[in-house]
Amino acid sequence: MTLYIDCCARENSRTRRLAKVLLDRLGECEELYLYKEDLHHLDSCGLAERERLLQNGELNAPRFKYARQWAGADNIVIAAPFWDLSFPSVLKTYIENIYVTGIVSRYSEDGRPVGLCKANRLFFVTTAGGPLDERYGYEYIKTLATDYFGIKKVMLIKAEMLDVIGFDAEKILQDAINSVSKIFDA
Repeated sequence: MTLYIDCCARENSRTRRLAKVLLDRLGECEELYLYKEDLHHLDSCGLAERERLLQNGELNAPRFKYARQWAGADNIVIAAPFWDLSFPSVLKTYIENIYVTGIVSRYSEDGRPVGLCKANRLFFVTTAGGPLDERYGYEYIKTLATDYFGIKKVMLIKAEMLDVIGFDAEKILQDAINSVSKIFDA
């Protein structure tokens, strides 16, 4: 099963359009539209509840449903536009909710993270009105996926310079759409 994380606020999102092409190739998916999920930033009460649940070994608690869903996915697709030098803040809130020791990762005897996620691949799909600086979105997600979640293959699918005068946004987006086929033909 592919888990599709949609972080696109706009109804006619170019990022979502690009992600849908990928999802058509991957087949059946479970979709989370983060703007409609009941996500909460971790505050002192949320942290205390999480710590209590973890100390009691209650990994099946409803609070951890997103972590269990993430850990059990075969593939993960994140559609997140590049806004204000990063991805939308709702994705960071989601990450706070899925990073649960004992579900998505554990720590080895020497204190290093060991990923527990089933996914073989994570696709990070993004679009940017100007130039995309991968350090502020993709690289963060890639590091989490490989170093903490245990996901071996992380791929970036992008279209950038979409709002720069003199650039053909539709051609750039179509080229990105065409690049999706190359992933599966390789």
